[in-house]
Amino acid sequence: MSARREFLVGLGAAILWPLAARAQQKRVPVIGYLSGGPPGPSSLAMFRQGLSETGYVEGQNVTIEYRLEDHYDRLPAMASDLVGRKVDLIVAAGALPVALAAKSATSTIPIIFPSLSDPVENGLVASLARPGGNITGFSPFQFELMPKRLELLTELVPQARVIALLVNPTDPRTERLIRDVQEAARAKGVQLPILKAGSESEIDAAFTTLVQLHAGALLVFPDPFFYVRGKQQLVALASRHAVPALYAWRDFAISGGLISYGASIPGLFREAGIYAGRILKGEKPADLPVQQPTRFELVINLKTAKALGLSVPQALLARADEVIE
Repeated sequence: MSARREFLVGLGAAILWPLAARAQQKRVPVIGYLSGGPPGPSSLAMFRQGLSETGYVEGQNVTIEYRLEDHYDRLPAMASDLVGRKVDLIVAAGALPVALAAKSATSTIPIIFPSLSDPVENGLVASLARPGGNITGFSPFQFELMPKRLELLTELVPQARVIALLVNPTDPRTERLIRDVQEAARAKGVQLPILKAGSESEIDAAFTTLVQLHAGALLVFPDPFFYVRGKQQLVALASRHAVPALYAWRDFAISGGLISYGASIPGLFREAGIYAGRILKGEKPADLPVQQPTRFELVINLKTAKALGLSVPQALLARADEVIE
């Protein structure tokens, strides 16, 4: 072979080898993150942590496409957009309408809900143990704990004969939850006026009504809207009006709220990240059971209690998982 021919053959191989190597490189998987509003920073960080525990790091070997929308009527279009982009997995973070929008958009792309109550009753999965189909996730017992939360509030503020319940009227589970808490309130002999808020301005109006009702305490509905959009506003208004309030999320007590009781939502997002990694590696949502928490956190902010002039019973302090002083 002539020197010129050898040179051309070598040049061709040098050009073709990188092209072949790139063609053989595995495509970076894409996760669609559909959320009913801006994601909580701690929850999103824990989701990424769970992913990393399975070997996936955002920006390195996995891409996350975010679709954040707090107007529920726009969620179906957002979900359809993710499906059109052929994502490998959809995370449906937030309230029930987010998961329903994802479910309506695809029956083949895997879907994970990190924190959603009543997935069987709402038709998302066939059963907790055997979800079937393309959906699985985590259910935090948020609504089932509402009577217990009322009980804790009456223990902390025994003199309160009127305890207001703040709900989001746009959540489809609101009416059932109201009935459950009303039954618990009757058993405790307290009045339970219902305050409704689905926007920041309505939260302000709800507190005006709460003061007019001379409510001695406030119980906050565990709706994602209150967690994502209303945390600072709710804690600030409860402080300004000197109203003892109980929340479902630890973040609220950390931010100055009086007391919280519920599952660790960031912890569930971490587990969802692990599920996402397992699915990206080939496991099927139908084979991954819907998991529920086995323990719940009681957090009491003593600094806030002192500011409200409350003396926290020792029996309640003894049961607390965390006391903020």
